[in-house]
Amino acid sequence: MFGLAELLGETGPLKDCVQGFSPRSEQQQMAEATAETIAANQTLIVEAGTGTGKTFAYLMPALLSGKKIIISTGTRHLQDQLFGKDLPVVREALQAPVHTALLKGRSNYLCWHRLQTAGGEGRQLSGKQMHELEDVRAWSDRTASGDIAELGLVSEDSIIWPRVTSTVENCLGQECEFFQDCFVVKARRNAMDADIVVINHHLLFADMVLKEEGFGELLPGADAFIIDEAHQLPEVASIFFGTTLSSHQLRDLARDVRLEHLREAGDMQDLPDAADTMESIVHQLRLALGQTDRRAAWSEVAADRSLQVVLLELSACLQRLKDWLELAAERGRGLESCRQRAAVMNDRLTLLLEHSSTDYIHWFETFRTSFRLNLTPLNVAPYFRSCVDSLSSAWVFTSATLAVGDGFEHFSGQLGLDDARMLKLDSPFDYQRNALLYMPEDMPAPNDRFYVDAVVACARDILQASKGRAFMLFTSHVALQSAARQLQDTLPYPLLVQGTAPRRELLERFRELGNAVLLGTSSFWEGVDVRGAALSCVIIDKLPFGSPGEPVLQARIEAMREQGENPFMQYQLPRAVINLKQGVGRLIRDKNDRGVLVLCDPRLRSKAYGKVFLKSLPEMPQTSSTDAVAEFFADAGATSVEPVAL
Repeated sequence: MFGLAELLGETGPLKDCVQGFSPRSEQQQMAEATAETIAANQTLIVEAGTGTGKTFAYLMPALLSGKKIIISTGTRHLQDQLFGKDLPVVREALQAPVHTALLKGRSNYLCWHRLQTAGGEGRQLSGKQMHELEDVRAWSDRTASGDIAELGLVSEDSIIWPRVTSTVENCLGQECEFFQDCFVVKARRNAMDADIVVINHHLLFADMVLKEEGFGELLPGADAFIIDEAHQLPEVASIFFGTTLSSHQLRDLARDVRLEHLREAGDMQDLPDAADTMESIVHQLRLALGQTDRRAAWSEVAADRSLQVVLLELSACLQRLKDWLELAAERGRGLESCRQRAAVMNDRLTLLLEHSSTDYIHWFETFRTSFRLNLTPLNVAPYFRSCVDSLSSAWVFTSATLAVGDGFEHFSGQLGLDDARMLKLDSPFDYQRNALLYMPEDMPAPNDRFYVDAVVACARDILQASKGRAFMLFTSHVALQSAARQLQDTLPYPLLVQGTAPRRELLERFRELGNAVLLGTSSFWEGVDVRGAALSCVIIDKLPFGSPGEPVLQARIEAMREQGENPFMQYQLPRAVINLKQGVGRLIRDKNDRGVLVLCDPRLRSKAYGKVFLKSLPEMPQTSSTDAVAEFFADAGATSVEPVAL
């Protein structure tokens, strides 16, 4: 249509803009399918195996379409990479005069009003936090975008950021004295004028479902949506189509009431008193939900009388706070915003306490000092499909992991996309020559008390052959910690363990060392790209089935059983296959990469469903011989790495 095969071919413009660019037929097929979908205003689901180059495959037709297109990615990090790196490369290659924009949720932008009020919390901030606040103030004088990602001096998890950024609940909107200078407003105006807008999944749903982000005509005005990392979409959708009330929301409201009281209604002592009381009750509620970190169905605690007493106290306190705020609201815009937030939270609490619909899952989760109360829909497909139909746009859903075997029924069924065109493109990488699958024999059952010990013993043999250079990926933190204890001070290679440092820092250290062994759980199964010999082995302890005690999963299993369906084959197995494919995808990231994949779980051989997992993986030689693994690494094509001193 646009000569995409030629543009992505041997003599195309990317060869001069991308170092080491080489044509891939899979990339060309995806680009042509994307162009056809956009032109025909249809829906496409495409799995593009690792190495396809899916980003360029959808950017090329998007920039050539002449239409307004919104591209949504899984995380803010991927969003920044797409906008700051990939999009400029394709735009330059095509010499395309398109206006592009990056748009994030409001909590990613400095809020002038919140920055001004943050000074009133001096006594509640530590010396380090006060120093960070001063860094933010200094940066505010020179930033043009207000994007907090610009300021590397303050870590992204600092408690300062929630104090100087806004949420839907505490934003004053057009009533704010800084509205004309608002960074969020400026970013949205830029997005409205742009041809290509890069957002993320959470932002997409915040406006699509809750109408929270105030895009105005941005979403309805889009001709096409391209959803990258689309395998994450069902989980994100379940969050936004449900209802949540958290301790963070309640505590933030209490803090803002105190700040706005000082600014606008200092004579009304009942306001801070009510805020203090609510904070105390929130603390009592956290204690009433149990001492440990937990995710459980609400039915497990619903009969607890002491918990019910605290919940009734919270409801009454929210109502009193709302009543006082109604009296104070006329004093200022900040207090009016607090009044609205108190009303919304009171309504949410009432809904969470009284809801009895079988279409929703009622559950809660607790952390060390916080909690969340949740209502999650059993099935998001009708809700998501309704949103898709209401926008009347073309849709492209893509990821490296959407299919189970050769079918897309699991993904399309979760989102109500059964009528979409479906395309599966295998990885262009040569797994037959450059990869080896090792499945050890005589492993105990995964529920055996000594299973982790057996995984570690298996790993020691493999790590000796690979000279470190490995990821060990676990399905639970308990297993990870057990393995870490056993491997600590017993390996001739550097050991890096998730939780001992931020993920980015661990990955940088892993690349620098060149022969390290990194132990990780879910956050290292996807979105991690380590190319070259530093990562030459991926060891996975178990097939990543969801925990049967997880309340949302358990509720969906029970609902499917009641409907006469097979939850294992129709939901649990496909979900685990997609998760496994994500972990396996860490191994080969470049055409020159070589590596060994170790799958320790004996169910791959002993259970009939093991074939479903194996069929879904790239085809590669298989072995159960450690000698074959040693020979693979000893091959002349493999890069030897000397141990690095710690």
